Amino acid sequence: MTIKDTAEEWEVRATQTPFVGNKTSVRTDDVVMPDGSVVRRDYQVHPGSVAVLALDDQGRVLVIRQYRHPVRHKLWEIPAGLLDIPGENPLHAAQRELYEEAHVKAEDWRVLTDVFTTPGGCDEAVRIFLARDLSEAEGQRFEVEDEEADMELSRVPVDELVRGVLTGELHNNCLVVGVLSLIAAQHGDGLDALRPAEAPWPARPFEA
Repeated sequence: MTIKDTAEEWEVRATQTPFVGNKTSVRTDDVVMPDGSVVRRDYQVHPGSVAVLALDDQGRVLVIRQYRHPVRHKLWEIPAGLLDIPGENPLHAAQRELYEEAHVKAEDWRVLTDVFTTPGGCDEAVRIFLARDLSEAEGQRFEVEDEEADMELSRVPVDELVRGVLTGELHNNCLVVGVLSLIAAQHGDGLDALRPAEAPWPARPFEA
């Protein structure tokens, strides 16, 4: 048996959107189950996101510490952001986020992994990129505001991040998935065997 996720869509008898926010909304669907019964499912509708695991030539990962109000924590994270423009090329969005949040550019980009963050309650899909051959970006720094105005920036050895993940000290989804995927790739076929940066992404189709 091939272990592979497959796209599938069950019949929806009715749908409504009881809440629309600035970036996301809540949808309620009446979904037909395999036995013919109809069950109501509420979930957050999300535009999708990109994240960047930026690895420097000393084996350190660029991380950001930022306050996240829903969980009442300051979390260490990798640069990430929303796909604000429908159909936007995720690579371009990732390059923008790395520039805006860290004022860094990268010459080598690959897809590290694709994930659904919380598929039981949200349709958010995230593409996590690996960025290498880093250098300081040119021009003025992006002007930050709100929570981003309080961000801290650091470069941390991969092994230290792995330890933090496994001891329960680091919790951000993209950081955890990205760091452990990096280690798996390094011990597998190698980083150069990862998918190209503009590999197809069925969860969020885009124009290359």
